[in-house]
Amino acid sequence: MSVEHHTAAGNGNGHAHADHGHHELPFWRKYIFSVDHKVIGIQYAVTALVFLFFGFSLMMLLRWQLAYPGQPLPVIGKLLGETAMPGGVMAPEFYNQLGAMHGTIMVFLGVVPLAVGGFGNFVVPLQIGAPDMAFPRLNMVSYWVFLPGCILMLCSFLMPGGAAQSGWTSYPPLSDIAPSGQTVWCLAMVLIITSSLLGSINFIVTIVQLRAKGLSFWRLPFFVHAQLVTAFLLLLAFPPLEAATVMQIMDRVAGTSFFLPSGLVVSGEQLKIAGGGSPLLWQHLFWFLAHPEVYVLILPGMGIVAEVIANNTRKPLWGYRLLVYSVIFIGFMSFVVWAHHMFMTGMGTTMSTFFQTTTMIISVPSVVILTCFIMSLYGGNIRFTTPMLFATAFLPMFAIGGLTGLPLGLTASDIYLHDTFYVIGHFHYVVAPGSLFALFAGIYYWYPKATGRQLSDKLGKLHFWLSFVAINFVFMPMFFQGMAGLSRRLYDPTVYAHGRGVQALNVVISWGAWGLAIAQLPFIVNFFMSLRA
Repeated sequence: MSVEHHTAAGNGNGHAHADHGHHELPFWRKYIFSVDHKVIGIQYAVTALVFLFFGFSLMMLLRWQLAYPGQPLPVIGKLLGETAMPGGVMAPEFYNQLGAMHGTIMVFLGVVPLAVGGFGNFVVPLQIGAPDMAFPRLNMVSYWVFLPGCILMLCSFLMPGGAAQSGWTSYPPLSDIAPSGQTVWCLAMVLIITSSLLGSINFIVTIVQLRAKGLSFWRLPFFVHAQLVTAFLLLLAFPPLEAATVMQIMDRVAGTSFFLPSGLVVSGEQLKIAGGGSPLLWQHLFWFLAHPEVYVLILPGMGIVAEVIANNTRKPLWGYRLLVYSVIFIGFMSFVVWAHHMFMTGMGTTMSTFFQTTTMIISVPSVVILTCFIMSLYGGNIRFTTPMLFATAFLPMFAIGGLTGLPLGLTASDIYLHDTFYVIGHFHYVVAPGSLFALFAGIYYWYPKATGRQLSDKLGKLHFWLSFVAINFVFMPMFFQGMAGLSRRLYDPTVYAHGRGVQALNVVISWGAWGLAIAQLPFIVNFFMSLRA
């Protein structure tokens, strides 16, 4: 495959969007309830960026409590009210809400809609020479199902007892007996999952049926292959979680006991429930989605990195077919590794051996993809533009995330590391300097195509270097905390002796997080300056 094909397809050259009407559409039809894939892609992208910044702000509140437990939060503590911050000090219940909502918002309202709804909608039809998505109205509906789900998720903060407090994994029985904000969380998730299912069907049909004449599967840009595999993952993995979410709603409001075991005792009193349910059932259904979800977060980013590298090295991707086979293999294997999240649930040795083996196997295609990207750099006439900086930084950051995941895939080491800060560091290296750096590369790369405006390269590079330094200060120390045995989700780590031993690292991480927030200012300034230009 030639460089010209990659770069032309990547930037949509030679494609003029079909004009289906003979008169100017009203504003609300053109920019709000639009069926244009480019407008819908921008709607997804802007919405996702707003929620990414909101979810990031929740994390900064969390980091205050972890760095300075029991100390009043200046200014903001008073603004959040006495229920959440009595005397300016974070309440334990509010801390749990922040943890649950940070994870939910960043994954389901931020990264996935930006990677798939934003970049997928805008770029895929342009790269395959299609006039639009296969089902334009369904595309519009998917966004307008997604947005109410996002708003409903935020409204859970306003419920009596606050938002969901059971973590982004929503484990029962805690989630089944939590305050009413958990019910709102479930309802919002049903809408968000439905939106993803509608979008995945649209992507699959579009790529299979609407390719330009002569554009075979082996001539598609790698980005399109990544989006196609991602769409299949969404289509096959999300329905079990949607069913489980509806079952959890029924447990909460209709008296069923899908996930509530018999004889459950809370605060010294036995609950009057039907019983007979299994919390492990939820874990199986959740992780059957959530591990493919990891690849939903990362595969579109890999596609973006491939486009940026091919363009900025001015040479074809090395091992194009190998890359395509690798993402297909990842998609298949992602459905047979979910239970490595559940080694500590009393799993038998036969089953744990199977999932340890599949976990090691699925790491191989990721190594192949990184190797192909590195070989694509070799011998190229590299231009270190802003998107290229983010794309090249993706490679070592994702490698760190992948390598640190290997001990978690083995029961012998997972016994010690499970549910510690080590897990947080591993996961975030995959999705923060991994996925998000790739998405920033895509924003800087395709922003001129989407808006007709140019972002400042100087501000872009400042954004990159500040983010690169700060993000490693945030997540690298977590590995040392985890190896010291510090459990995650602790409201006050200093109540444990081993927690006090690594408390200084919590301060370092928190200052790194606030530095990472400051590092986003050049991006925000750059964005608004470009709109005024």
